[in-house]
Amino acid sequence: MSLNIKKKKMIVAKIRKINKRALSAVIANFCGVNNNNLNKLRKESKNKNVIVNIIRNKLLKLIIKGSSFECLDSLIHGPILIAYSFKHPGSAARLLKKFSKLDENLIIKAASFNNKIINSENIDFLAELPTYKEAIIRFLLIIKDISIGKLYRVLIAIKNIK
Repeated sequence: MSLNIKKKKMIVAKIRKINKRALSAVIANFCGVNNNNLNKLRKESKNKNVIVNIIRNKLLKLIIKGSSFECLDSLIHGPILIAYSFKHPGSAARLLKKFSKLDENLIIKAASFNNKIINSENIDFLAELPTYKEAIIRFLLIIKDISIGKLYRVLIAIKNIK
């Protein structure tokens, strides 16, 4: 289905709003991924606060021009899927990495975070960033270990005094 100029402008305006609010973006080649798997990916992305779009390359280049994701411009060729993260910068990378294990045809090309490009080999860095909830849990476990250790040392000191 061909798009007229009015529809193209609407798509660009809509995705630009998303582009401005996003913390990070991940692009992937989705050639060979069947429609059912793409629908599963979209459904799961809604639960993870990730927006997944398939946009024509020319429109995508217009959308990212002048934004913090402009570094991805040179990698946009062929069939491209773009995923935007909102609450956590690594959520789109985690989602696509998990999905690429389920369907080998989805190949992650690169990601962009803080105006820097992250290659597909280094995408694990972005995917392994702890979420706010995970960081709080780690912090509480560390405090728990420290307090138990201190209590243990106090009890040993009392035992040695007697």
